[in-house]
Amino acid sequence: MESSLEQMHAFFAPRSVAVVGASRKIHKAGHVIFKNFVENKMRGVFKGEIYPVNPHEEYILNCRCYPSLTRIPGELDLAVIVVPAKYVPKVMEEAAAKKVKTVVIISSGFGEVGNHELENQVVAIAKKAGIRVLGPNCLGVYDSKTGVDMLFLPETKVLTTGDEVVATPRPMPGNIAIVTQSGAFGVASLDYLAGKQMGVSKFVSFGNKCDVNEAEMLNYLLYDEDTRVILLYVEDVKDGRKFFETAKEVTKKKPVIALKSGRTKAGARAAASHTGAMAGSDQIYDAVFTQTGVLRAKDMEEFFDTGKALAMQPPARGKNIAILTDAGGPGIMATDECELRGLVVKRFSDETIHRFEKLKMEGKLPKFATNLNPVDVTGSATSEMFEVTAEILFQDFEINGVIVLGLHHTPALQEDFVDRVAKIANRYDKPVVACDIGETEMALQTRWRFDKLGIPAYSSPEDAARAMNALVRYGLYLKKNGCLEGYIENFLKYKRKTATS
Repeated sequence: MESSLEQMHAFFAPRSVAVVGASRKIHKAGHVIFKNFVENKMRGVFKGEIYPVNPHEEYILNCRCYPSLTRIPGELDLAVIVVPAKYVPKVMEEAAAKKVKTVVIISSGFGEVGNHELENQVVAIAKKAGIRVLGPNCLGVYDSKTGVDMLFLPETKVLTTGDEVVATPRPMPGNIAIVTQSGAFGVASLDYLAGKQMGVSKFVSFGNKCDVNEAEMLNYLLYDEDTRVILLYVEDVKDGRKFFETAKEVTKKKPVIALKSGRTKAGARAAASHTGAMAGSDQIYDAVFTQTGVLRAKDMEEFFDTGKALAMQPPARGKNIAILTDAGGPGIMATDECELRGLVVKRFSDETIHRFEKLKMEGKLPKFATNLNPVDVTGSATSEMFEVTAEILFQDFEINGVIVLGLHHTPALQEDFVDRVAKIANRYDKPVVACDIGETEMALQTRWRFDKLGIPAYSSPEDAARAMNALVRYGLYLKKNGCLEGYIENFLKYKRKTATS
């Protein structure tokens, strides 16, 4: 690992960390952050040394407190700064004297409120000392594997009723990294993914990006073995050329999904007052994302749905999509969305249609089932019908991806149709996504079961179609750059490895 990547690694796996501004007051950000490290060390997750820094305290959470960074014994990889903005330059001078590798400035009150002079002062100190800085005005880093947790938002809250509820969950380990300019949206992302039982490898909140920016973080994540998909929320890009060059290389190995806000004049104005971002022309961002292979999501729902699809399924080799359903209306809805997105839901080949007709003659499909595309096995659907139909669709060389709309409401359909479809899909390298409409027990159970078996499931036909569109777009980008087959091979190796581990 080259030296710059090794230094960046200290943000995620420091051998020693100091929290400057650690506090005994439970509602203070410095208390929550230091407590996160203490608890993760007690669990055996965080392996490094931890030091609270506060000149007014002797001990915090049974740990000896130090009056300054320079009084801490031994080397220090990382300092997390949680003090008022006006004191940050002094702490940075101490960090420079201590030869700290990396610093995360949680504190706000810098460029985002027009205090550029103070922010520039911090940058100058860091640059002179060779310190890499994340922030200011950020939430820092959460690493599900190493136990680094700088989120000052407690996991639980006590309601006025006295009940304790989960408020800011930490997702389980997974293969999706979140890189965000907005701390609040980032935390909401963690909440969403935890609720959907989707794992996270790393979470990074940039804030004002006075030093480390999205291009450098993308480059770091390119070499991170725990990360397979990168979700990127940005309001602006500081170094456009560097971002262009880096993103172009990263996307050949790992998909990057971007949610770019500040698209309108009013949105750009809001971004400027939020993190000091200069949003720029939205058309330019569109062009850059297209040329670099970054998949742009238009809204939050598409952002997460796309990440889920690319984390679970290989990209498609082409645009030809087959739709398998037991409900005619939702099948049409999925067809419309596919076609509107540029996918092709064409009539099946004569050979495939003949195979379906044979199943009808054998009584394995209803004689009134439609089989031109979509395949509608109707309200008479059984688990066996989904199984034999899916087998034919996956065997068709002209089909590049399959959407399964398995609405659970039909009386003869049992829950094992999910397992049967997944068993067939796992024998092929074509992507498959699923949908079951509803928000009561059976619908939630069906989607959960699909997800657990590695098939991303959605609550609407349109969402399923948009997820498939992302798999097609990324596949075509990889194909254009001559790296599709290698990506699919590596993806399947990783999937087999995680399935057996």
